[in-house]
Amino acid sequence: MKYIVIGASASGISGAKTLRELDKDAEITLVSKDEYVYSRCILHHYISGHRDIEKLNFADKDFFEDNNINWIKGVCVNSLNDREKYIELSNGETLFYDKLLICSGASAFIPPVEGLREANNVVGLRNLEDAILIKEQVKNIKNAVVLGAGLVGIDALSGLLDYDINVSLVEMGDKILPLQLDDYTSKVYQDKFEELGVDLKLGVKAEKLILDENNNPKALLINTGEEIPCELVVVATGVRSNTGFLENTNIEFDKFGLIIDTKGRTNIEDVYGAGDVTGRNPIWPTAVKEGIIAANNMIGYDMEMTDFFGSKNTMNFVKIATMSLGLTEPKDDTYNVEIDIDGNNYKKLIHRDGKIYGSIIQGDLSYAGVLTQLIRENIDISKVKKNIFDIDYSDFFNIEQNFEFSYK
Repeated sequence: MKYIVIGASASGISGAKTLRELDKDAEITLVSKDEYVYSRCILHHYISGHRDIEKLNFADKDFFEDNNINWIKGVCVNSLNDREKYIELSNGETLFYDKLLICSGASAFIPPVEGLREANNVVGLRNLEDAILIKEQVKNIKNAVVLGAGLVGIDALSGLLDYDINVSLVEMGDKILPLQLDDYTSKVYQDKFEELGVDLKLGVKAEKLILDENNNPKALLINTGEEIPCELVVVATGVRSNTGFLENTNIEFDKFGLIIDTKGRTNIEDVYGAGDVTGRNPIWPTAVKEGIIAANNMIGYDMEMTDFFGSKNTMNFVKIATMSLGLTEPKDDTYNVEIDIDGNNYKKLIHRDGKIYGSIIQGDLSYAGVLTQLIRENIDISKVKKNIFDIDYSDFFNIEQNFEFSYK
């Protein structure tokens, strides 16, 4: 059996590893435009100098050799023929497959702001090449602007803090990390970044990137009329799934990305997908699980992705640990909101009819494990007669007839 995996990030590596674990004799080839295996979640540590390329690797050092996987690196997939079952690579090679796993990920989206797309030193923070460019350029500049205050934007901001430059953050919304945090926890980060010298521009819009005669950035014009000096712009305003090579195939994809079912199957037999290429659950743990599940179904083991717990975010920017789970704000007034503030520690629970639907914890995260289980398993807490913030695992342990513990 010939398996081909496209992509060397979370879903591609987990998928390839699972294929080898389940089929010791298969021919497995992994194709990636990347020349290294690295975690995109910690690229800011490379920018700041806290990790080198080797320490970005989330796989075993000899992963490909130990798993007998042929790794074709530094090449792109130009096209795919799903009828005759082969892919064509940018190096001129043609590879045939029996089954294919598409984990081609996503790329940074540069918005159509005047001057932004044609300028030098405008970069996303999606790939290692982006982080390398930022690290090289930051040594020669005095001013940098980060566009977007989501997780990637705050990653970029964190990576730039250790350099002796002026850093500005431009965000259309009125707070940072708007999808992950509420007003209180977002303000904690905002205050800390301002304390560290970051110039936060919230509730504003980029209008134009002003360039010199060589297309190098000079300043970013925002809708207030202010010009923010910059020689480097890091764009973190969203991503687009890498589906270009699917254009002339019969494989279905939409504006978000590749369309798969809960087993990782596309609409074409023997073609599977996982990870950011689907554009639907863009967090690391989900991508890993999707790769594992797709690989199991490729082999013939029936496995389904039922846990799309894509709203869990754990972060630790500027030494402030925070985790958000599920809802960060109630959908309507039928939900109850409980908040506990103890010094620098903050807990918020959103619940209704005995079920917890969301939580934010900042500071001490020791309660995170309990909350994750309560929300994920949809456990009814209405029978527990104690303070909601004092609920723990012991309140739900039961001993079955065979003396095993169960969690209910």
